Amino acid sequence: MSDRFLVRLSSTPRSAAPLLLLAALGGCGGHDANTFAPACPRPAILADAADITRYKPGAVGQDLTDMVLSGRVVGVSGECSPGDKATQLKVSVQVTLELSRGPAATGAQQDVPYFIAVSEGETVLDKKSFTMRATFPSNVEKLRLASDSVEVVLPVSAGKSGVAYAVTAGFQLTPEELARNRAHGVR
Repeated sequence: MSDRFLVRLSSTPRSAAPLLLLAALGGCGGHDANTFAPACPRPAILADAADITRYKPGAVGQDLTDMVLSGRVVGVSGECSPGDKATQLKVSVQVTLELSRGPAATGAQQDVPYFIAVSEGETVLDKKSFTMRATFPSNVEKLRLASDSVEVVLPVSAGKSGVAYAVTAGFQLTPEELARNRAHGVR
């Protein structure tokens, strides 16, 4: 890992999460019982990117009847564990979304873009975009979904714990969607 690129984000398929949990729990026995768990970074939702409303292409206005999808980021959660090296902290992050299918939606599936970013103070160290596929069963208009786990590896030291960082999530918006969110304010 170079000094300039401090953070590594990688996606872990949901099906691997139980195996990772078992492996992490299996590794717990080797630690001193008097050792505290590592300090985790602060989870955050970027207010300007916490909401998404998508309209059908070519819609003249932004009428409810033209809405394809509406959503909100409702949670960022994770677990911390020591990294492969003493100077690393592994964080497994999940993002929770609440989504509503609009009257203009065609088909049962909608792809929803979101991001996870790591910052230190006001400086964004890394940001990755992901897509979650929402499948609405028939007669279901609202879903609550959790993303696949994303592994974040942070550099730490005796003087800098995971608390020095923030892990932030939001929807990956178009410039128009971002402007609309800023104009309407936080819901």
